[in-house]
This record gives sequence, C-alpha cells and structure tokens, in this order.
Amino acid sequence: MMCPLPTMWVLPDTDDFATDVQRLFDDLDRGAPPRGGTTAGGVIPALDVIETATTIDIVIDVPGVAATAVRAVFSHGVLIIAGNKCGPAACGTDERHFHHVERGYGRFARVVRFSEAVDASRARATLADGVLRVSVPRIDERRGLDIVVPIDTPRA
Repeated sequence: MMCPLPTMWVLPDTDDFATDVQRLFDDLDRGAPPRGGTTAGGVIPALDVIETATTIDIVIDVPGVAATAVRAVFSHGVLIIAGNKCGPAACGTDERHFHHVERGYGRFARVVRFSEAVDASRARATLADGVLRVSVPRIDERRGLDIVVPIDTPRA
C-alpha cells in the first residue's frame, strides 16, 4: 500500500509528477525484500539545500538506506529523491515483537524545485555514512540579459 504524499509536494503538472514518483517507487519495489511485518508508514528525511558559487548541493539524511534503495531523478524542472527505508522485521526472518518504535521506516520522497539555471545532466550523487549528497552544477543565467544582435545590410 502506497503512502500518500503530503500536499506540499503537489506541483504544477501534477499528473506527470505523480507518475514520475510512482515510477520511482515501482522501480525501488522491484529490488526490495517482501514487506511482511513492516510498518506501512512513510519517512520524511531531513534535507538541506546549500548554494555555492558553482553548485547547488542537496544533502539528505538517509541512515540505514542502501544506495540501491534510493533514486534521484530530474523531471519537469525539479529534483525528485525517492527511496525506501527497510524496517528491521523485513530484513530478518525471525519473528520479532516491537514494544517501542521511534525510528521511521517505509517509503519517502523529497522534492527540490530549482529557481535558477542548473546543468542537470552533470549532477552527481554520493551516499556515505547515511548522508546522500546531490551536487548540481550551476550555469550562467542567460534570461533577462541584453544581447546585442548584429544587423547586417545586404550588399547590392
């Protein structure tokens, strides 16, 4: 059962966006262990957006999430980071009874819309020590700049 996304993630082109997120979850589900015994809830990992002179870095806390269980995709001018944090019951075969659970498990999706020009084709992501970092190179914004167009005169 898919957890609904919070309404704050609904963006223009909602149909395409929802399809993209569902496709990411379907892709992740193909390689996931069975969900028996896990909670069906979702997770909202903490996210920072850091701007430097040359990049925009998105840093997201994903402790316990394998690189194969997370995807980062640009679609329609936004970066979608989706994944699945496996609960401990799904990772083992022995029967367990939890008395107290504070750590979140399940699917997650975070979205970052870029308001400036970036080169999505050169974006790179690394996952180390429970932190996913997506680095997106900035490019010079050309909209709004005056560009002089030379005017030629035909030769007679």
